[in-house]
Amino acid sequence: MSYFFSTPVDIDIVLEDGDDRPMVDVKQDKNRREKVPLYMDGESVKGAITVRPKDGKRLEHTGIKVQFIGTIEMYFERGNHYEFLSLGQELAAPGELQHPQTFEFNFKNVEKQYEAYNGINVRLRYFLRVTVSRRMADVVREKDIWVYSYRIPPETNSSIKMDVGIEDCLHIEFEYSKSKYHLKDVIVGRIYFLLVRLKIKHMELSIIRRETTGAPPNQYNESETLVRFEIMDGSPSRGETIPIRLFLGGFDLTPTFREVNKRFSTRYYLSLVLIDEGTSHARRYFKQSEIVLFRQAPEGLTPPPPVNTELTPA
Repeated sequence: MSYFFSTPVDIDIVLEDGDDRPMVDVKQDKNRREKVPLYMDGESVKGAITVRPKDGKRLEHTGIKVQFIGTIEMYFERGNHYEFLSLGQELAAPGELQHPQTFEFNFKNVEKQYEAYNGINVRLRYFLRVTVSRRMADVVREKDIWVYSYRIPPETNSSIKMDVGIEDCLHIEFEYSKSKYHLKDVIVGRIYFLLVRLKIKHMELSIIRRETTGAPPNQYNESETLVRFEIMDGSPSRGETIPIRLFLGGFDLTPTFREVNKRFSTRYYLSLVLIDEGTSHARRYFKQSEIVLFRQAPEGLTPPPPVNTELTPA
């Protein structure tokens, strides 16, 4: 049976500067990660493709082409891919191959307006697709690349100040120094206890990512807790201040995405949780505040002007 499923050619896709280019360690599923070459918006994607007939046999084909494609794939819509980018180059006219042949390709200064993303219900993907067309069945090979979208730090970045209260039992104020953070930033803040008449067991700070896909009525929302950080153990006293300092660089975060191609969004929230030692069972009190995350360009790299609304207030 293997004869019927084998392909008559091997196809190798080699990117120029592939060995020198930064690689991104991408989570493909729960148990598998893959290193993918990194590109940025406006950068050319070029390299060489080698088509090698197996066992020296002659291969008849009706054309060979390469495409550079950007798609959004919804996992709950199997087989439904939304292409927002599609470029193509013909490599060979109809003919035949008996020996390995190498073709060069170059997609110049390609606009890659969105950052690549692998989420719970959606994937935004950039890839090269090589197709050897045949009368019987086409032979297709694909190679993924990854894209980062860098942003200029916002000119205004206001702090977050909020109160949490339970009448005659608890009143606290919390403050974060700003509301927009780059992915290697530090969240700095404080919690001030004005009134404490509950026996608080401990307090924790979480970062939650909320992914929204689709559009009503077929809209899906998924939340996942990415970070859970204990900031206090034991009951505080009135007038006590608890400092907050959380480094973001060690966590698997992405920028905030808003209405990407009108298909999906990702938002991030800081969630402050207090656990009270109740008389019969522990009770939880929480307060969430949205923050905006963005990818800051490495030193010496000037990012292009933004083409979407990642840093626009909600």
